Amino acid sequence: MADPEKPQVAADIPSSRSVTAKPFTVSEGHRQIRSFVLRQGRFTPAQQRAFDEQWSRFGIDYTGQPRDFDAIFGRSAPRVLEIGFGNGEALRFAAEHDPGRDLIGIEVHAPGVGRLLNALAAADASNVRVYHHDAVEVLTHEVADGSLDEVRIYFPDPWHKKRHNKRRLVQAPFAALLVRKLAPDGRLHLATDWHDYAEQMWDVLDATAGIVNRAGKRGSVERPPWRPQTHFETRGQKLGHGVWDLIYDRC
Repeated sequence: MADPEKPQVAADIPSSRSVTAKPFTVSEGHRQIRSFVLRQGRFTPAQQRAFDEQWSRFGIDYTGQPRDFDAIFGRSAPRVLEIGFGNGEALRFAAEHDPGRDLIGIEVHAPGVGRLLNALAAADASNVRVYHHDAVEVLTHEVADGSLDEVRIYFPDPWHKKRHNKRRLVQAPFAALLVRKLAPDGRLHLATDWHDYAEQMWDVLDATAGIVNRAGKRGSVERPPWRPQTHFETRGQKLGHGVWDLIYDRC
C-alpha cells in the first residue's frame, strides 16, 4: 500500500553512488512534471555494503547514451522495465518466477536499492539489472524506442492531496514516452491502491494514442499472477482499501 507524504528527511547517501537533489522533469506546456521527489530513509551499513560489493554485478551506471541491453545481460530475451521498484519485492519475485525474461529496475531511493542488491546477491539472480537514477532520464536517453516488452509501475506515490495531484508520475507526457518505448504488442501494467489515482490513470491512459485498455475503457483486472501481493497491500485490504490493476496493450 502506498505511503503518502512520508516526511522528507536528510539521507546518508552511499559514497559509491549519489542522487541529484534536483528532480528531473518532463515538459508539459509551461509546467514541469517531476518524475520523483526524493524522500530518503535511513541508509544502513548493510545497504552501503550492498552498493560497495554488488553494484558492479547488478547495477547500471547512467551515462546518457543508448544501451545495448543484450550485451549487458549476455543474451537476447524479452525485456521488462519496472519504474519505482521500492524495496524490490516484485523484481525479486519476477527474477525467481520468470527466468526467461530480463528485468530492469529503476529506483531513486538508495535504501530500497541497497535492499534489493542484497536480495539479488542472496538469490544469485542473473536476469536483473538496476538503475539508481531518474526514470525519465533513463527512458529518454538509454532505452531505445520499441525495445521494451513490458513496463510496470506498481503503487506510485499517490500525492493524495488535491493541490499535490500535479506531482503524480502518470501524466500525459510521461505516458507518451512510455508508449514510444514499448515494442509492438508490448504491455503497460500499473497498480494503485488509491481510487482517485486510478481515475487519473484512466483519464490519461485511455486518451493516450498507441495503447488500449485490456479491460475496456476505465476498466481494471484482477491482480495477475506475475505481480506478487505485498504485505502493505494485504494490510490495506484488511482495512477495506481497494487495489486497481490496469493493463494497457500496445496497438
